[in-house]
Amino acid sequence: MEYVIPTNLKTEGMSLSDEVRAAIRTRHYSIRTEEAYLNWIKRFILFHDEKHPKEMGATEIQHFLSHLAVRENVAASTQNQCLCALVFLYKQVLNIELPEFDKIVWAKKPKKLPVVFSKAEVKSVLEQLSGTYWIMANLLYGSGLRLIECLRLRVKDIDFNKDQITVRAGKGDRDRVTMLPEIVEQPLRHHINKVKKLHETDLTNGSGSVYLPYALERKYPNASKEWGWLAP
Repeated sequence: MEYVIPTNLKTEGMSLSDEVRAAIRTRHYSIRTEEAYLNWIKRFILFHDEKHPKEMGATEIQHFLSHLAVRENVAASTQNQCLCALVFLYKQVLNIELPEFDKIVWAKKPKKLPVVFSKAEVKSVLEQLSGTYWIMANLLYGSGLRLIECLRLRVKDIDFNKDQITVRAGKGDRDRVTMLPEIVEQPLRHHINKVKKLHETDLTNGSGSVYLPYALERKYPNASKEWGWLAP
C-alpha cells in the first residue's frame, strides 16, 4: 500500500510525498521506514485539515500525539515512531528547526519481559504447516531470520555446501551469515528445483525477471533474469 500525502501540498515544485521519499532514499532507510513515515506524515496533515506542515509547528505535533495517546490509545513505541517521522519531516525535508521540539515529550516505553515459545509450542505450530510455509517457518526458527529477511532471500544466498545462509541488507542495512538448519535442507533443495523449472518456463514465455536492488538493473541489464537472483 502506498501512502500518498495530499497532492495539493508541494514544496520547491515537487509534491511533498516525493520530497519525503527522496530524503528517505538518499539516506538509504529501509522501505518499511519509508512506508511508516509517509503514513504518519499523511495522517498528521489530514488531522489538521490538510494544512501544510510549514504552517504548523510543535503545538500541532503535540495535539496530534495527544490524540494518538488519548483517543486511539496507541502503544508508546507507535507514538514515538510517529514523532520520529514528524521530526524527520521538519528537519530533513522542510529544513525547519523548531526550538519547541525539545519540549515535546517522548512516550515512555514500559519494560516488559519477552514472550518466548517453548520447544513444545514451536513443534506444535510447525506440525500445523506444510509445503512452502513449513520451510519458511523452519528458516525463521532455525536460522533466526526475520520475516522480511526470509521473504527477500535469493537463491545465490543459500550455500548448501557450507550449510549457511547469507542475509543481505538486514536490519540496519547490515549483511550477516547464519546457519541453514539440517531439517530444512532437503525440502528446500526440492522446492528450489521446482522453482527453477518454473523459472525456465517463464523465460521461455518472455518473462521470469525479478526486482534488483539499487542500480544493479542498470549496471547488469540481464541479471534480473539470472537464476541466482530469484527468490527460492
